[in-house]
Amino acid sequence: MDYQVFLVSRMQEELVHTGDNEHAVTVGQATTGRVVTAAAIMISVFLAFVFGGQRIIAEFGIGLAAAVFLDAAVIRTVLVPSLMHLFGRANWWLPKALDRRLPHLSVEPVEDAQLPRALSEPDTAAEAPFV
Repeated sequence: MDYQVFLVSRMQEELVHTGDNEHAVTVGQATTGRVVTAAAIMISVFLAFVFGGQRIIAEFGIGLAAAVFLDAAVIRTVLVPSLMHLFGRANWWLPKALDRRLPHLSVEPVEDAQLPRALSEPDTAAEAPFV
């Protein structure tokens, strides 16, 4: 879950600055790649359980290592970015009622004058959920 937060929040920051979804997904993936691939350390730790001499612990080690590999290598580095490229602006769609209720937090707030034109003007295609 934490990998997803790092990945998507970086993509959203880039989208706010540029307004280009494809560029935001590419930059977000490139800048958070090290964090996601750091899961390789956890894979090696879990695989070390195999050499403990206890069958149950070894089975857990293999299962956890496979799960971390699947999550980090397949889902976070391949599936999520490719789907975000395909969905385009629909990635960032949020119902207006929910948007009004949620807090707008930012480490580096962007003034309305600095928002890219694509984000400051309403888009009729972006208003509707997946079409």
